[in-house]
Amino acid sequence: PFNARAPTFDADAIHATIQKALASAGLDTTAGPMRGVTETIQRARAAGGLADAAARSERDSVIDVATRVVPAGPDAEVAWHGEPPQREAQQRPGSFETRTFSNAAGSRAYKVYVPAVKSKAPRAMIVMLHGCTQSADDFAAGTQMNRLADEHGFLVVYPEQAAQANASRCWNWFNPQDQLRGGGEPSLIAGIVGEVTQEHGANPRRIFVAGLSAGAAMALVLGETYPDLFAGVGVHSGLPYGSAHDIPSALAAMKGGRSGLPVPKHTRRAAAKPRRKVEPPVPIIVFHGDRDHTVQQANGAHIVQEALDAHGAHGAHAGGEGLRASTESGVAAGGRRFSRTVHANTEGQARIESWTLHGAGHAWSGGHASGSYTDVSGPDASAEMVRFFMALPR
Repeated sequence: PFNARAPTFDADAIHATIQKALASAGLDTTAGPMRGVTETIQRARAAGGLADAAARSERDSVIDVATRVVPAGPDAEVAWHGEPPQREAQQRPGSFETRTFSNAAGSRAYKVYVPAVKSKAPRAMIVMLHGCTQSADDFAAGTQMNRLADEHGFLVVYPEQAAQANASRCWNWFNPQDQLRGGGEPSLIAGIVGEVTQEHGANPRRIFVAGLSAGAAMALVLGETYPDLFAGVGVHSGLPYGSAHDIPSALAAMKGGRSGLPVPKHTRRAAAKPRRKVEPPVPIIVFHGDRDHTVQQANGAHIVQEALDAHGAHGAHAGGEGLRASTESGVAAGGRRFSRTVHANTEGQARIESWTLHGAGHAWSGGHASGSYTDVSGPDASAEMVRFFMALPR
């Protein structure tokens, strides 16, 4: 993030370094004794006239600087005419309330968004899993999924990781106990889904799950362990199911070092147990930046390949034909170039969709600047996931 032309004294850089160091040590700067430290730093910066610069820095921050690189796209074959993300957050008319769910695995807070518009038919539901250091409110602001819920009438649920479960509020996708059906964090999220479905009368056949980074990895865990509950999975900058079994292997997987890492036996059993062989794999849509230095793009390629293998195995068992691929490339309204590949069945229904975001880092494509880890220049991942989910056969 620093370059040769940076000033010798950079208060924003020093502040960012302190915050990163505290986060790396697992210290929560929003509560307890460390909150006083943070407030002291902020008061000192305000006294020096640096508060405005800090606000701008935090508002524009992303995980890695490459996210802000917007390559020119005059050679793009397809012009993308989707609407650019809204630049100003708007007050939504629906209700956005906080709940708590508990079971034998513990308890988690969550927020549920219910559009104001009435619906006679049971509503679809999208479960949104935030990334590390994020919250439900932050993820809702960045993805703007509530705005899309107003347009399409579905429910949105935001489970929130507890700091007691992970100091950086990451979903523990890499822990063996959190990769199984009926236990750990998958059971908590599935329980939240059941609670919201019962309370709001959601359509049990139209429940989808999506996430960013660690949240995307957990979304894949849910798709593998609860294929009877989720009708589709959205993965943004995530990692394959079973690609890690502890923190060291998780860090290796994030850097693309998965080739020599065997999938633990317990995860293979967990994935196979709930799914009958005659059932098709859960449809999936994948987004990944090709300059993501936090979770290497090789992980997105692995996810797509494993989905293709699963569909191929199912097709061979069912006596059907394989999926047919079509690819296009283009440029989003915000300037980000992309490539999009769709794998569809013989009826023309998309089962796997993969987006490569050229020049993008580790951030939600087309997200709103009011949320953290967003890339406003990219195609709208939220809108594309909603389109993919809603087009799936009922």
